[in-house]
Amino acid sequence: MNDKTQKPSGPDAGRESGSSLYKGRDPARRERPARPKTRSNSGSGAPSRAAPEGSDAAPSGAARGGPYRGRNRGEAGGEVPARLPYRKSSGGDAKPAKRPPHKPAENAASAADRAPAGSGRSKWAPGTETLANAARAVARISFSGRTADDALTTFDTAKDRSAIRAITLGTVRWYIRLTAVLDQLLERPEKLEPEVRTLLATALHQIEYSRNPLHSTVDAAVDATRVIQQDRTAGLVNGVLRRFTREKAQLLARADESLASRTAHPQWLVDEIQAAWPAQLESILDGNNGHPPMVLRVDTSRVSVADYIAELAAANIEGKALPWAPTAVQLSQAAAVTALPGFNEGRVSVQDAAAQLAAPLLDAKPGMRVLDACAAPGGKTGHLLEHTPGLAELVAVDIEERRFGRVRENLERLGRTATLVPADVSQPDTWWDRKPFDRILVDAPCSSTGVIRRHPDIKLLRRDTDSETLATTQLAILDACFRMLAPGGRLLYATCSVLPAENQEVVIEFLNRTRRARALPVTLAAQVPGAQSAGPGVQFLPGAEAGTDGFHYACVEKTTGGS
Repeated sequence: MNDKTQKPSGPDAGRESGSSLYKGRDPARRERPARPKTRSNSGSGAPSRAAPEGSDAAPSGAARGGPYRGRNRGEAGGEVPARLPYRKSSGGDAKPAKRPPHKPAENAASAADRAPAGSGRSKWAPGTETLANAARAVARISFSGRTADDALTTFDTAKDRSAIRAITLGTVRWYIRLTAVLDQLLERPEKLEPEVRTLLATALHQIEYSRNPLHSTVDAAVDATRVIQQDRTAGLVNGVLRRFTREKAQLLARADESLASRTAHPQWLVDEIQAAWPAQLESILDGNNGHPPMVLRVDTSRVSVADYIAELAAANIEGKALPWAPTAVQLSQAAAVTALPGFNEGRVSVQDAAAQLAAPLLDAKPGMRVLDACAAPGGKTGHLLEHTPGLAELVAVDIEERRFGRVRENLERLGRTATLVPADVSQPDTWWDRKPFDRILVDAPCSSTGVIRRHPDIKLLRRDTDSETLATTQLAILDACFRMLAPGGRLLYATCSVLPAENQEVVIEFLNRTRRARALPVTLAAQVPGAQSAGPGVQFLPGAEAGTDGFHYACVEKTTGGS
């Protein structure tokens, strides 16, 4: 399936958004569907108002504050789609091709002004503007290639921003399955304007994956066509959604004949995961659609894990230690970071348990000089400083200077200091002072295919050619960092990818062409439940026993002899 669209042209353009695009009976009749007695909810319970970013969980109808997020699209860590308000009165394989940027409709205040004056009813069905704004955000992701965070920035000050975010991320999570259904319902889906297509997708998501009353979703979606200035499609939206409710079982069954569609993944990614991890294929795909636990990193130089769990219990927050991650506490339910004892004072941070293994695997000692390459937003930087007080220096480098704001914020909260260098780490001649590093962490740029559960937009933004390009960049970074490594020093290579082309294949090629490089065992990582051997390194997979993100670690030593 192809989401590439174009505006209808010709004398019938004004009518194409009506019944001529719709498979089924005339959609112009806007009948109110019967109210179901109950609707199931696929979520795991609504978290507190400041759930970790990367989750599409949000309080129902919430409009509250900002989340906390972590490194490499997934250090911080479900889906309860936001419920649209109930309306009592009567009166809707996505692999985006490269295309010119889609320009969504601007603020639709003028459309709102067209609501009937003195009619005794609100301008729109409750939840209309929330649904419309979610559709706009989904269009920016699926048609313009923007990240979810970027696409949602417009709504940062909206009172319903949490609901917009929840609907957007939920729709994106299941977008490929939802559009497989839409393509069965539309005669010419390629003729739809992007925001109409994504409005239909968001409405289908709310019908299928939320507890929102069916009729209020349909009412809101129909009204939302006017908010996005696509009035002529109101009949089409009504007809499509009504037909979906009548034929849902058959439509979903046909869509689910394909594993890629059923699990809402692009076919190329399913193929690559199957080739790499055939025995774990379905558990990985299902894991990508799940919701990660909220895991905390305790600064054990200031408080023990056991004592911190007791503090949580006193605050009515349940947590447990993870025996294989010495600083980790996993919460039974997500909590607002402001509710966490000691968070503002830097005694605890939010970080996935797999990411917490970087510092102990690097094994820096007091007095050593350490480089954190690709450091932003600073989660692992902070952990390195917590893990080894008394470092001679920690230098944190990242190519994007604007991201150092997050690094500074994190370090300030933790009460730690580091030398921050905005630079391309693969070009050491432009910034390196020629003093070697005893330890180097390379948290390499990657496809982030291990953290899809936190960032479902990865399904729509990645391409099958990305790994090849990324591997070239990763090797350049490894070559440059190895030059800066002291003899006898250790380099830890990490990614949040599950694809061998970015992991063991890169490390093996580097070892084969670098005479003084020797692989070291990653014993601690190998002891994690469900860990997989991956060449000289270890791979964690989503959906595995440990419940971590997908993560890869490999360790390399620079020998003291040879050339």
